[in-house]
Amino acid sequence: MSVDPTTLVARTRRVDHDLDLAALAGGDGVLLERSRVGLAGRGVALRVTVADADEALRAIAADDDADVPGSGPVAFGALPFRRDAEAPLVIPEVVWGRAEDGTRWRTTIGPSDSAIHDRYDLGHPMAPSPANVPGRIAVAPVRSADWWCELVASATKAMREAGPDGLRKVVLARELVVEADVAFDAAAVLARLRAAYPGCFLFHVDGFLGASPELLVGRSGDVVRAQPMAGTAPRGGDPSTDARLGAALLASPTYRHEHQITIDMVHDTLLPWCSYLDYEAEPSVVGVANVQHLATLVEGRLSQPAPSVLELVAALHPTPAVNGWPRDLAYDWIAEHEGFDRGRYAGAVGWVDSRGNGTWAVSIRCAQLEGTTARLYAGNGIVADSDPATELAETQAKLQAVLSALTRV
Repeated sequence: MSVDPTTLVARTRRVDHDLDLAALAGGDGVLLERSRVGLAGRGVALRVTVADADEALRAIAADDDADVPGSGPVAFGALPFRRDAEAPLVIPEVVWGRAEDGTRWRTTIGPSDSAIHDRYDLGHPMAPSPANVPGRIAVAPVRSADWWCELVASATKAMREAGPDGLRKVVLARELVVEADVAFDAAAVLARLRAAYPGCFLFHVDGFLGASPELLVGRSGDVVRAQPMAGTAPRGGDPSTDARLGAALLASPTYRHEHQITIDMVHDTLLPWCSYLDYEAEPSVVGVANVQHLATLVEGRLSQPAPSVLELVAALHPTPAVNGWPRDLAYDWIAEHEGFDRGRYAGAVGWVDSRGNGTWAVSIRCAQLEGTTARLYAGNGIVADSDPATELAETQAKLQAVLSALTRV
């Protein structure tokens, strides 16, 4: 930590006007929102490691007249897939929040308010600048589709030949590189993703952005929630076709098996912290713009003292939905065979406050922007009877979520 957190003060005040969180974050801020509820931040008061985050947040003096989850000092982060990779979090200088009940607030963090007020117009979103419109775009997979299908076939063969304690599921990802003749505009991409995927978690941290449908874990007081997703089908463009495809997804033994692996892991991981924990008896089908997923809500009450949401994230990540099962076997299989570093794809993105509350989404449907280059990722859960061609088509559908927002000209 470059700044002593005990020298900082977080001042939170309710606001009586509406907040457009994505507009307030702009193209260089941090953001996690779903259905216009969440947090946005700008500037950097302090950077901390995941290990130091809870202690640093508690050390910041708080003057908080909102007193809701997400008020007071907050740290944002996008954690990588690899468990041994570094994962810095940022505590912004200013944070805006909007709760489900309509409560809105603003927090400023620093030795005093004056410098922060001088630096930001705290009452209004940034005026949008004209988006750069590319005149040329090139899209290419890092590895060919044929190579990836062969990888899927290798994984299914390994699972069929494994014993009862062997690999049961592995998530295999594809990487796509998009090159443009002008720098990508993060704010414009986020606006397009919000319009196309209003029910997803819209996120942005240090050029890493996306629209994820999946809640890894959230903690609000003593309430804990997760909504694991596994099993995907396309959408057909009309209600009757979507209903037919959704019914087939629910009836599929392959997808139900894949989904149950993830539910069991999430439930069994959270249970030791809980006085009560349960999950829905039957999964639901959750549709986004171009695909639909099997999803199951897991919810319970935390025992006291309640753990920080960061402890829960560390225990859950990576779930079978982005890694596979058994965890270590799948993790090692990916490292040996997948052929690229996932970076922050298939990690976790979210925030934690000084009381240990927070919301963390699984970082899928995402891209890393670096000037004129964007790297996109999508993966599928592979089990012993998975079909390579079907799995390839599903990754192509998932990649479209961000690709269409990047390549609009």
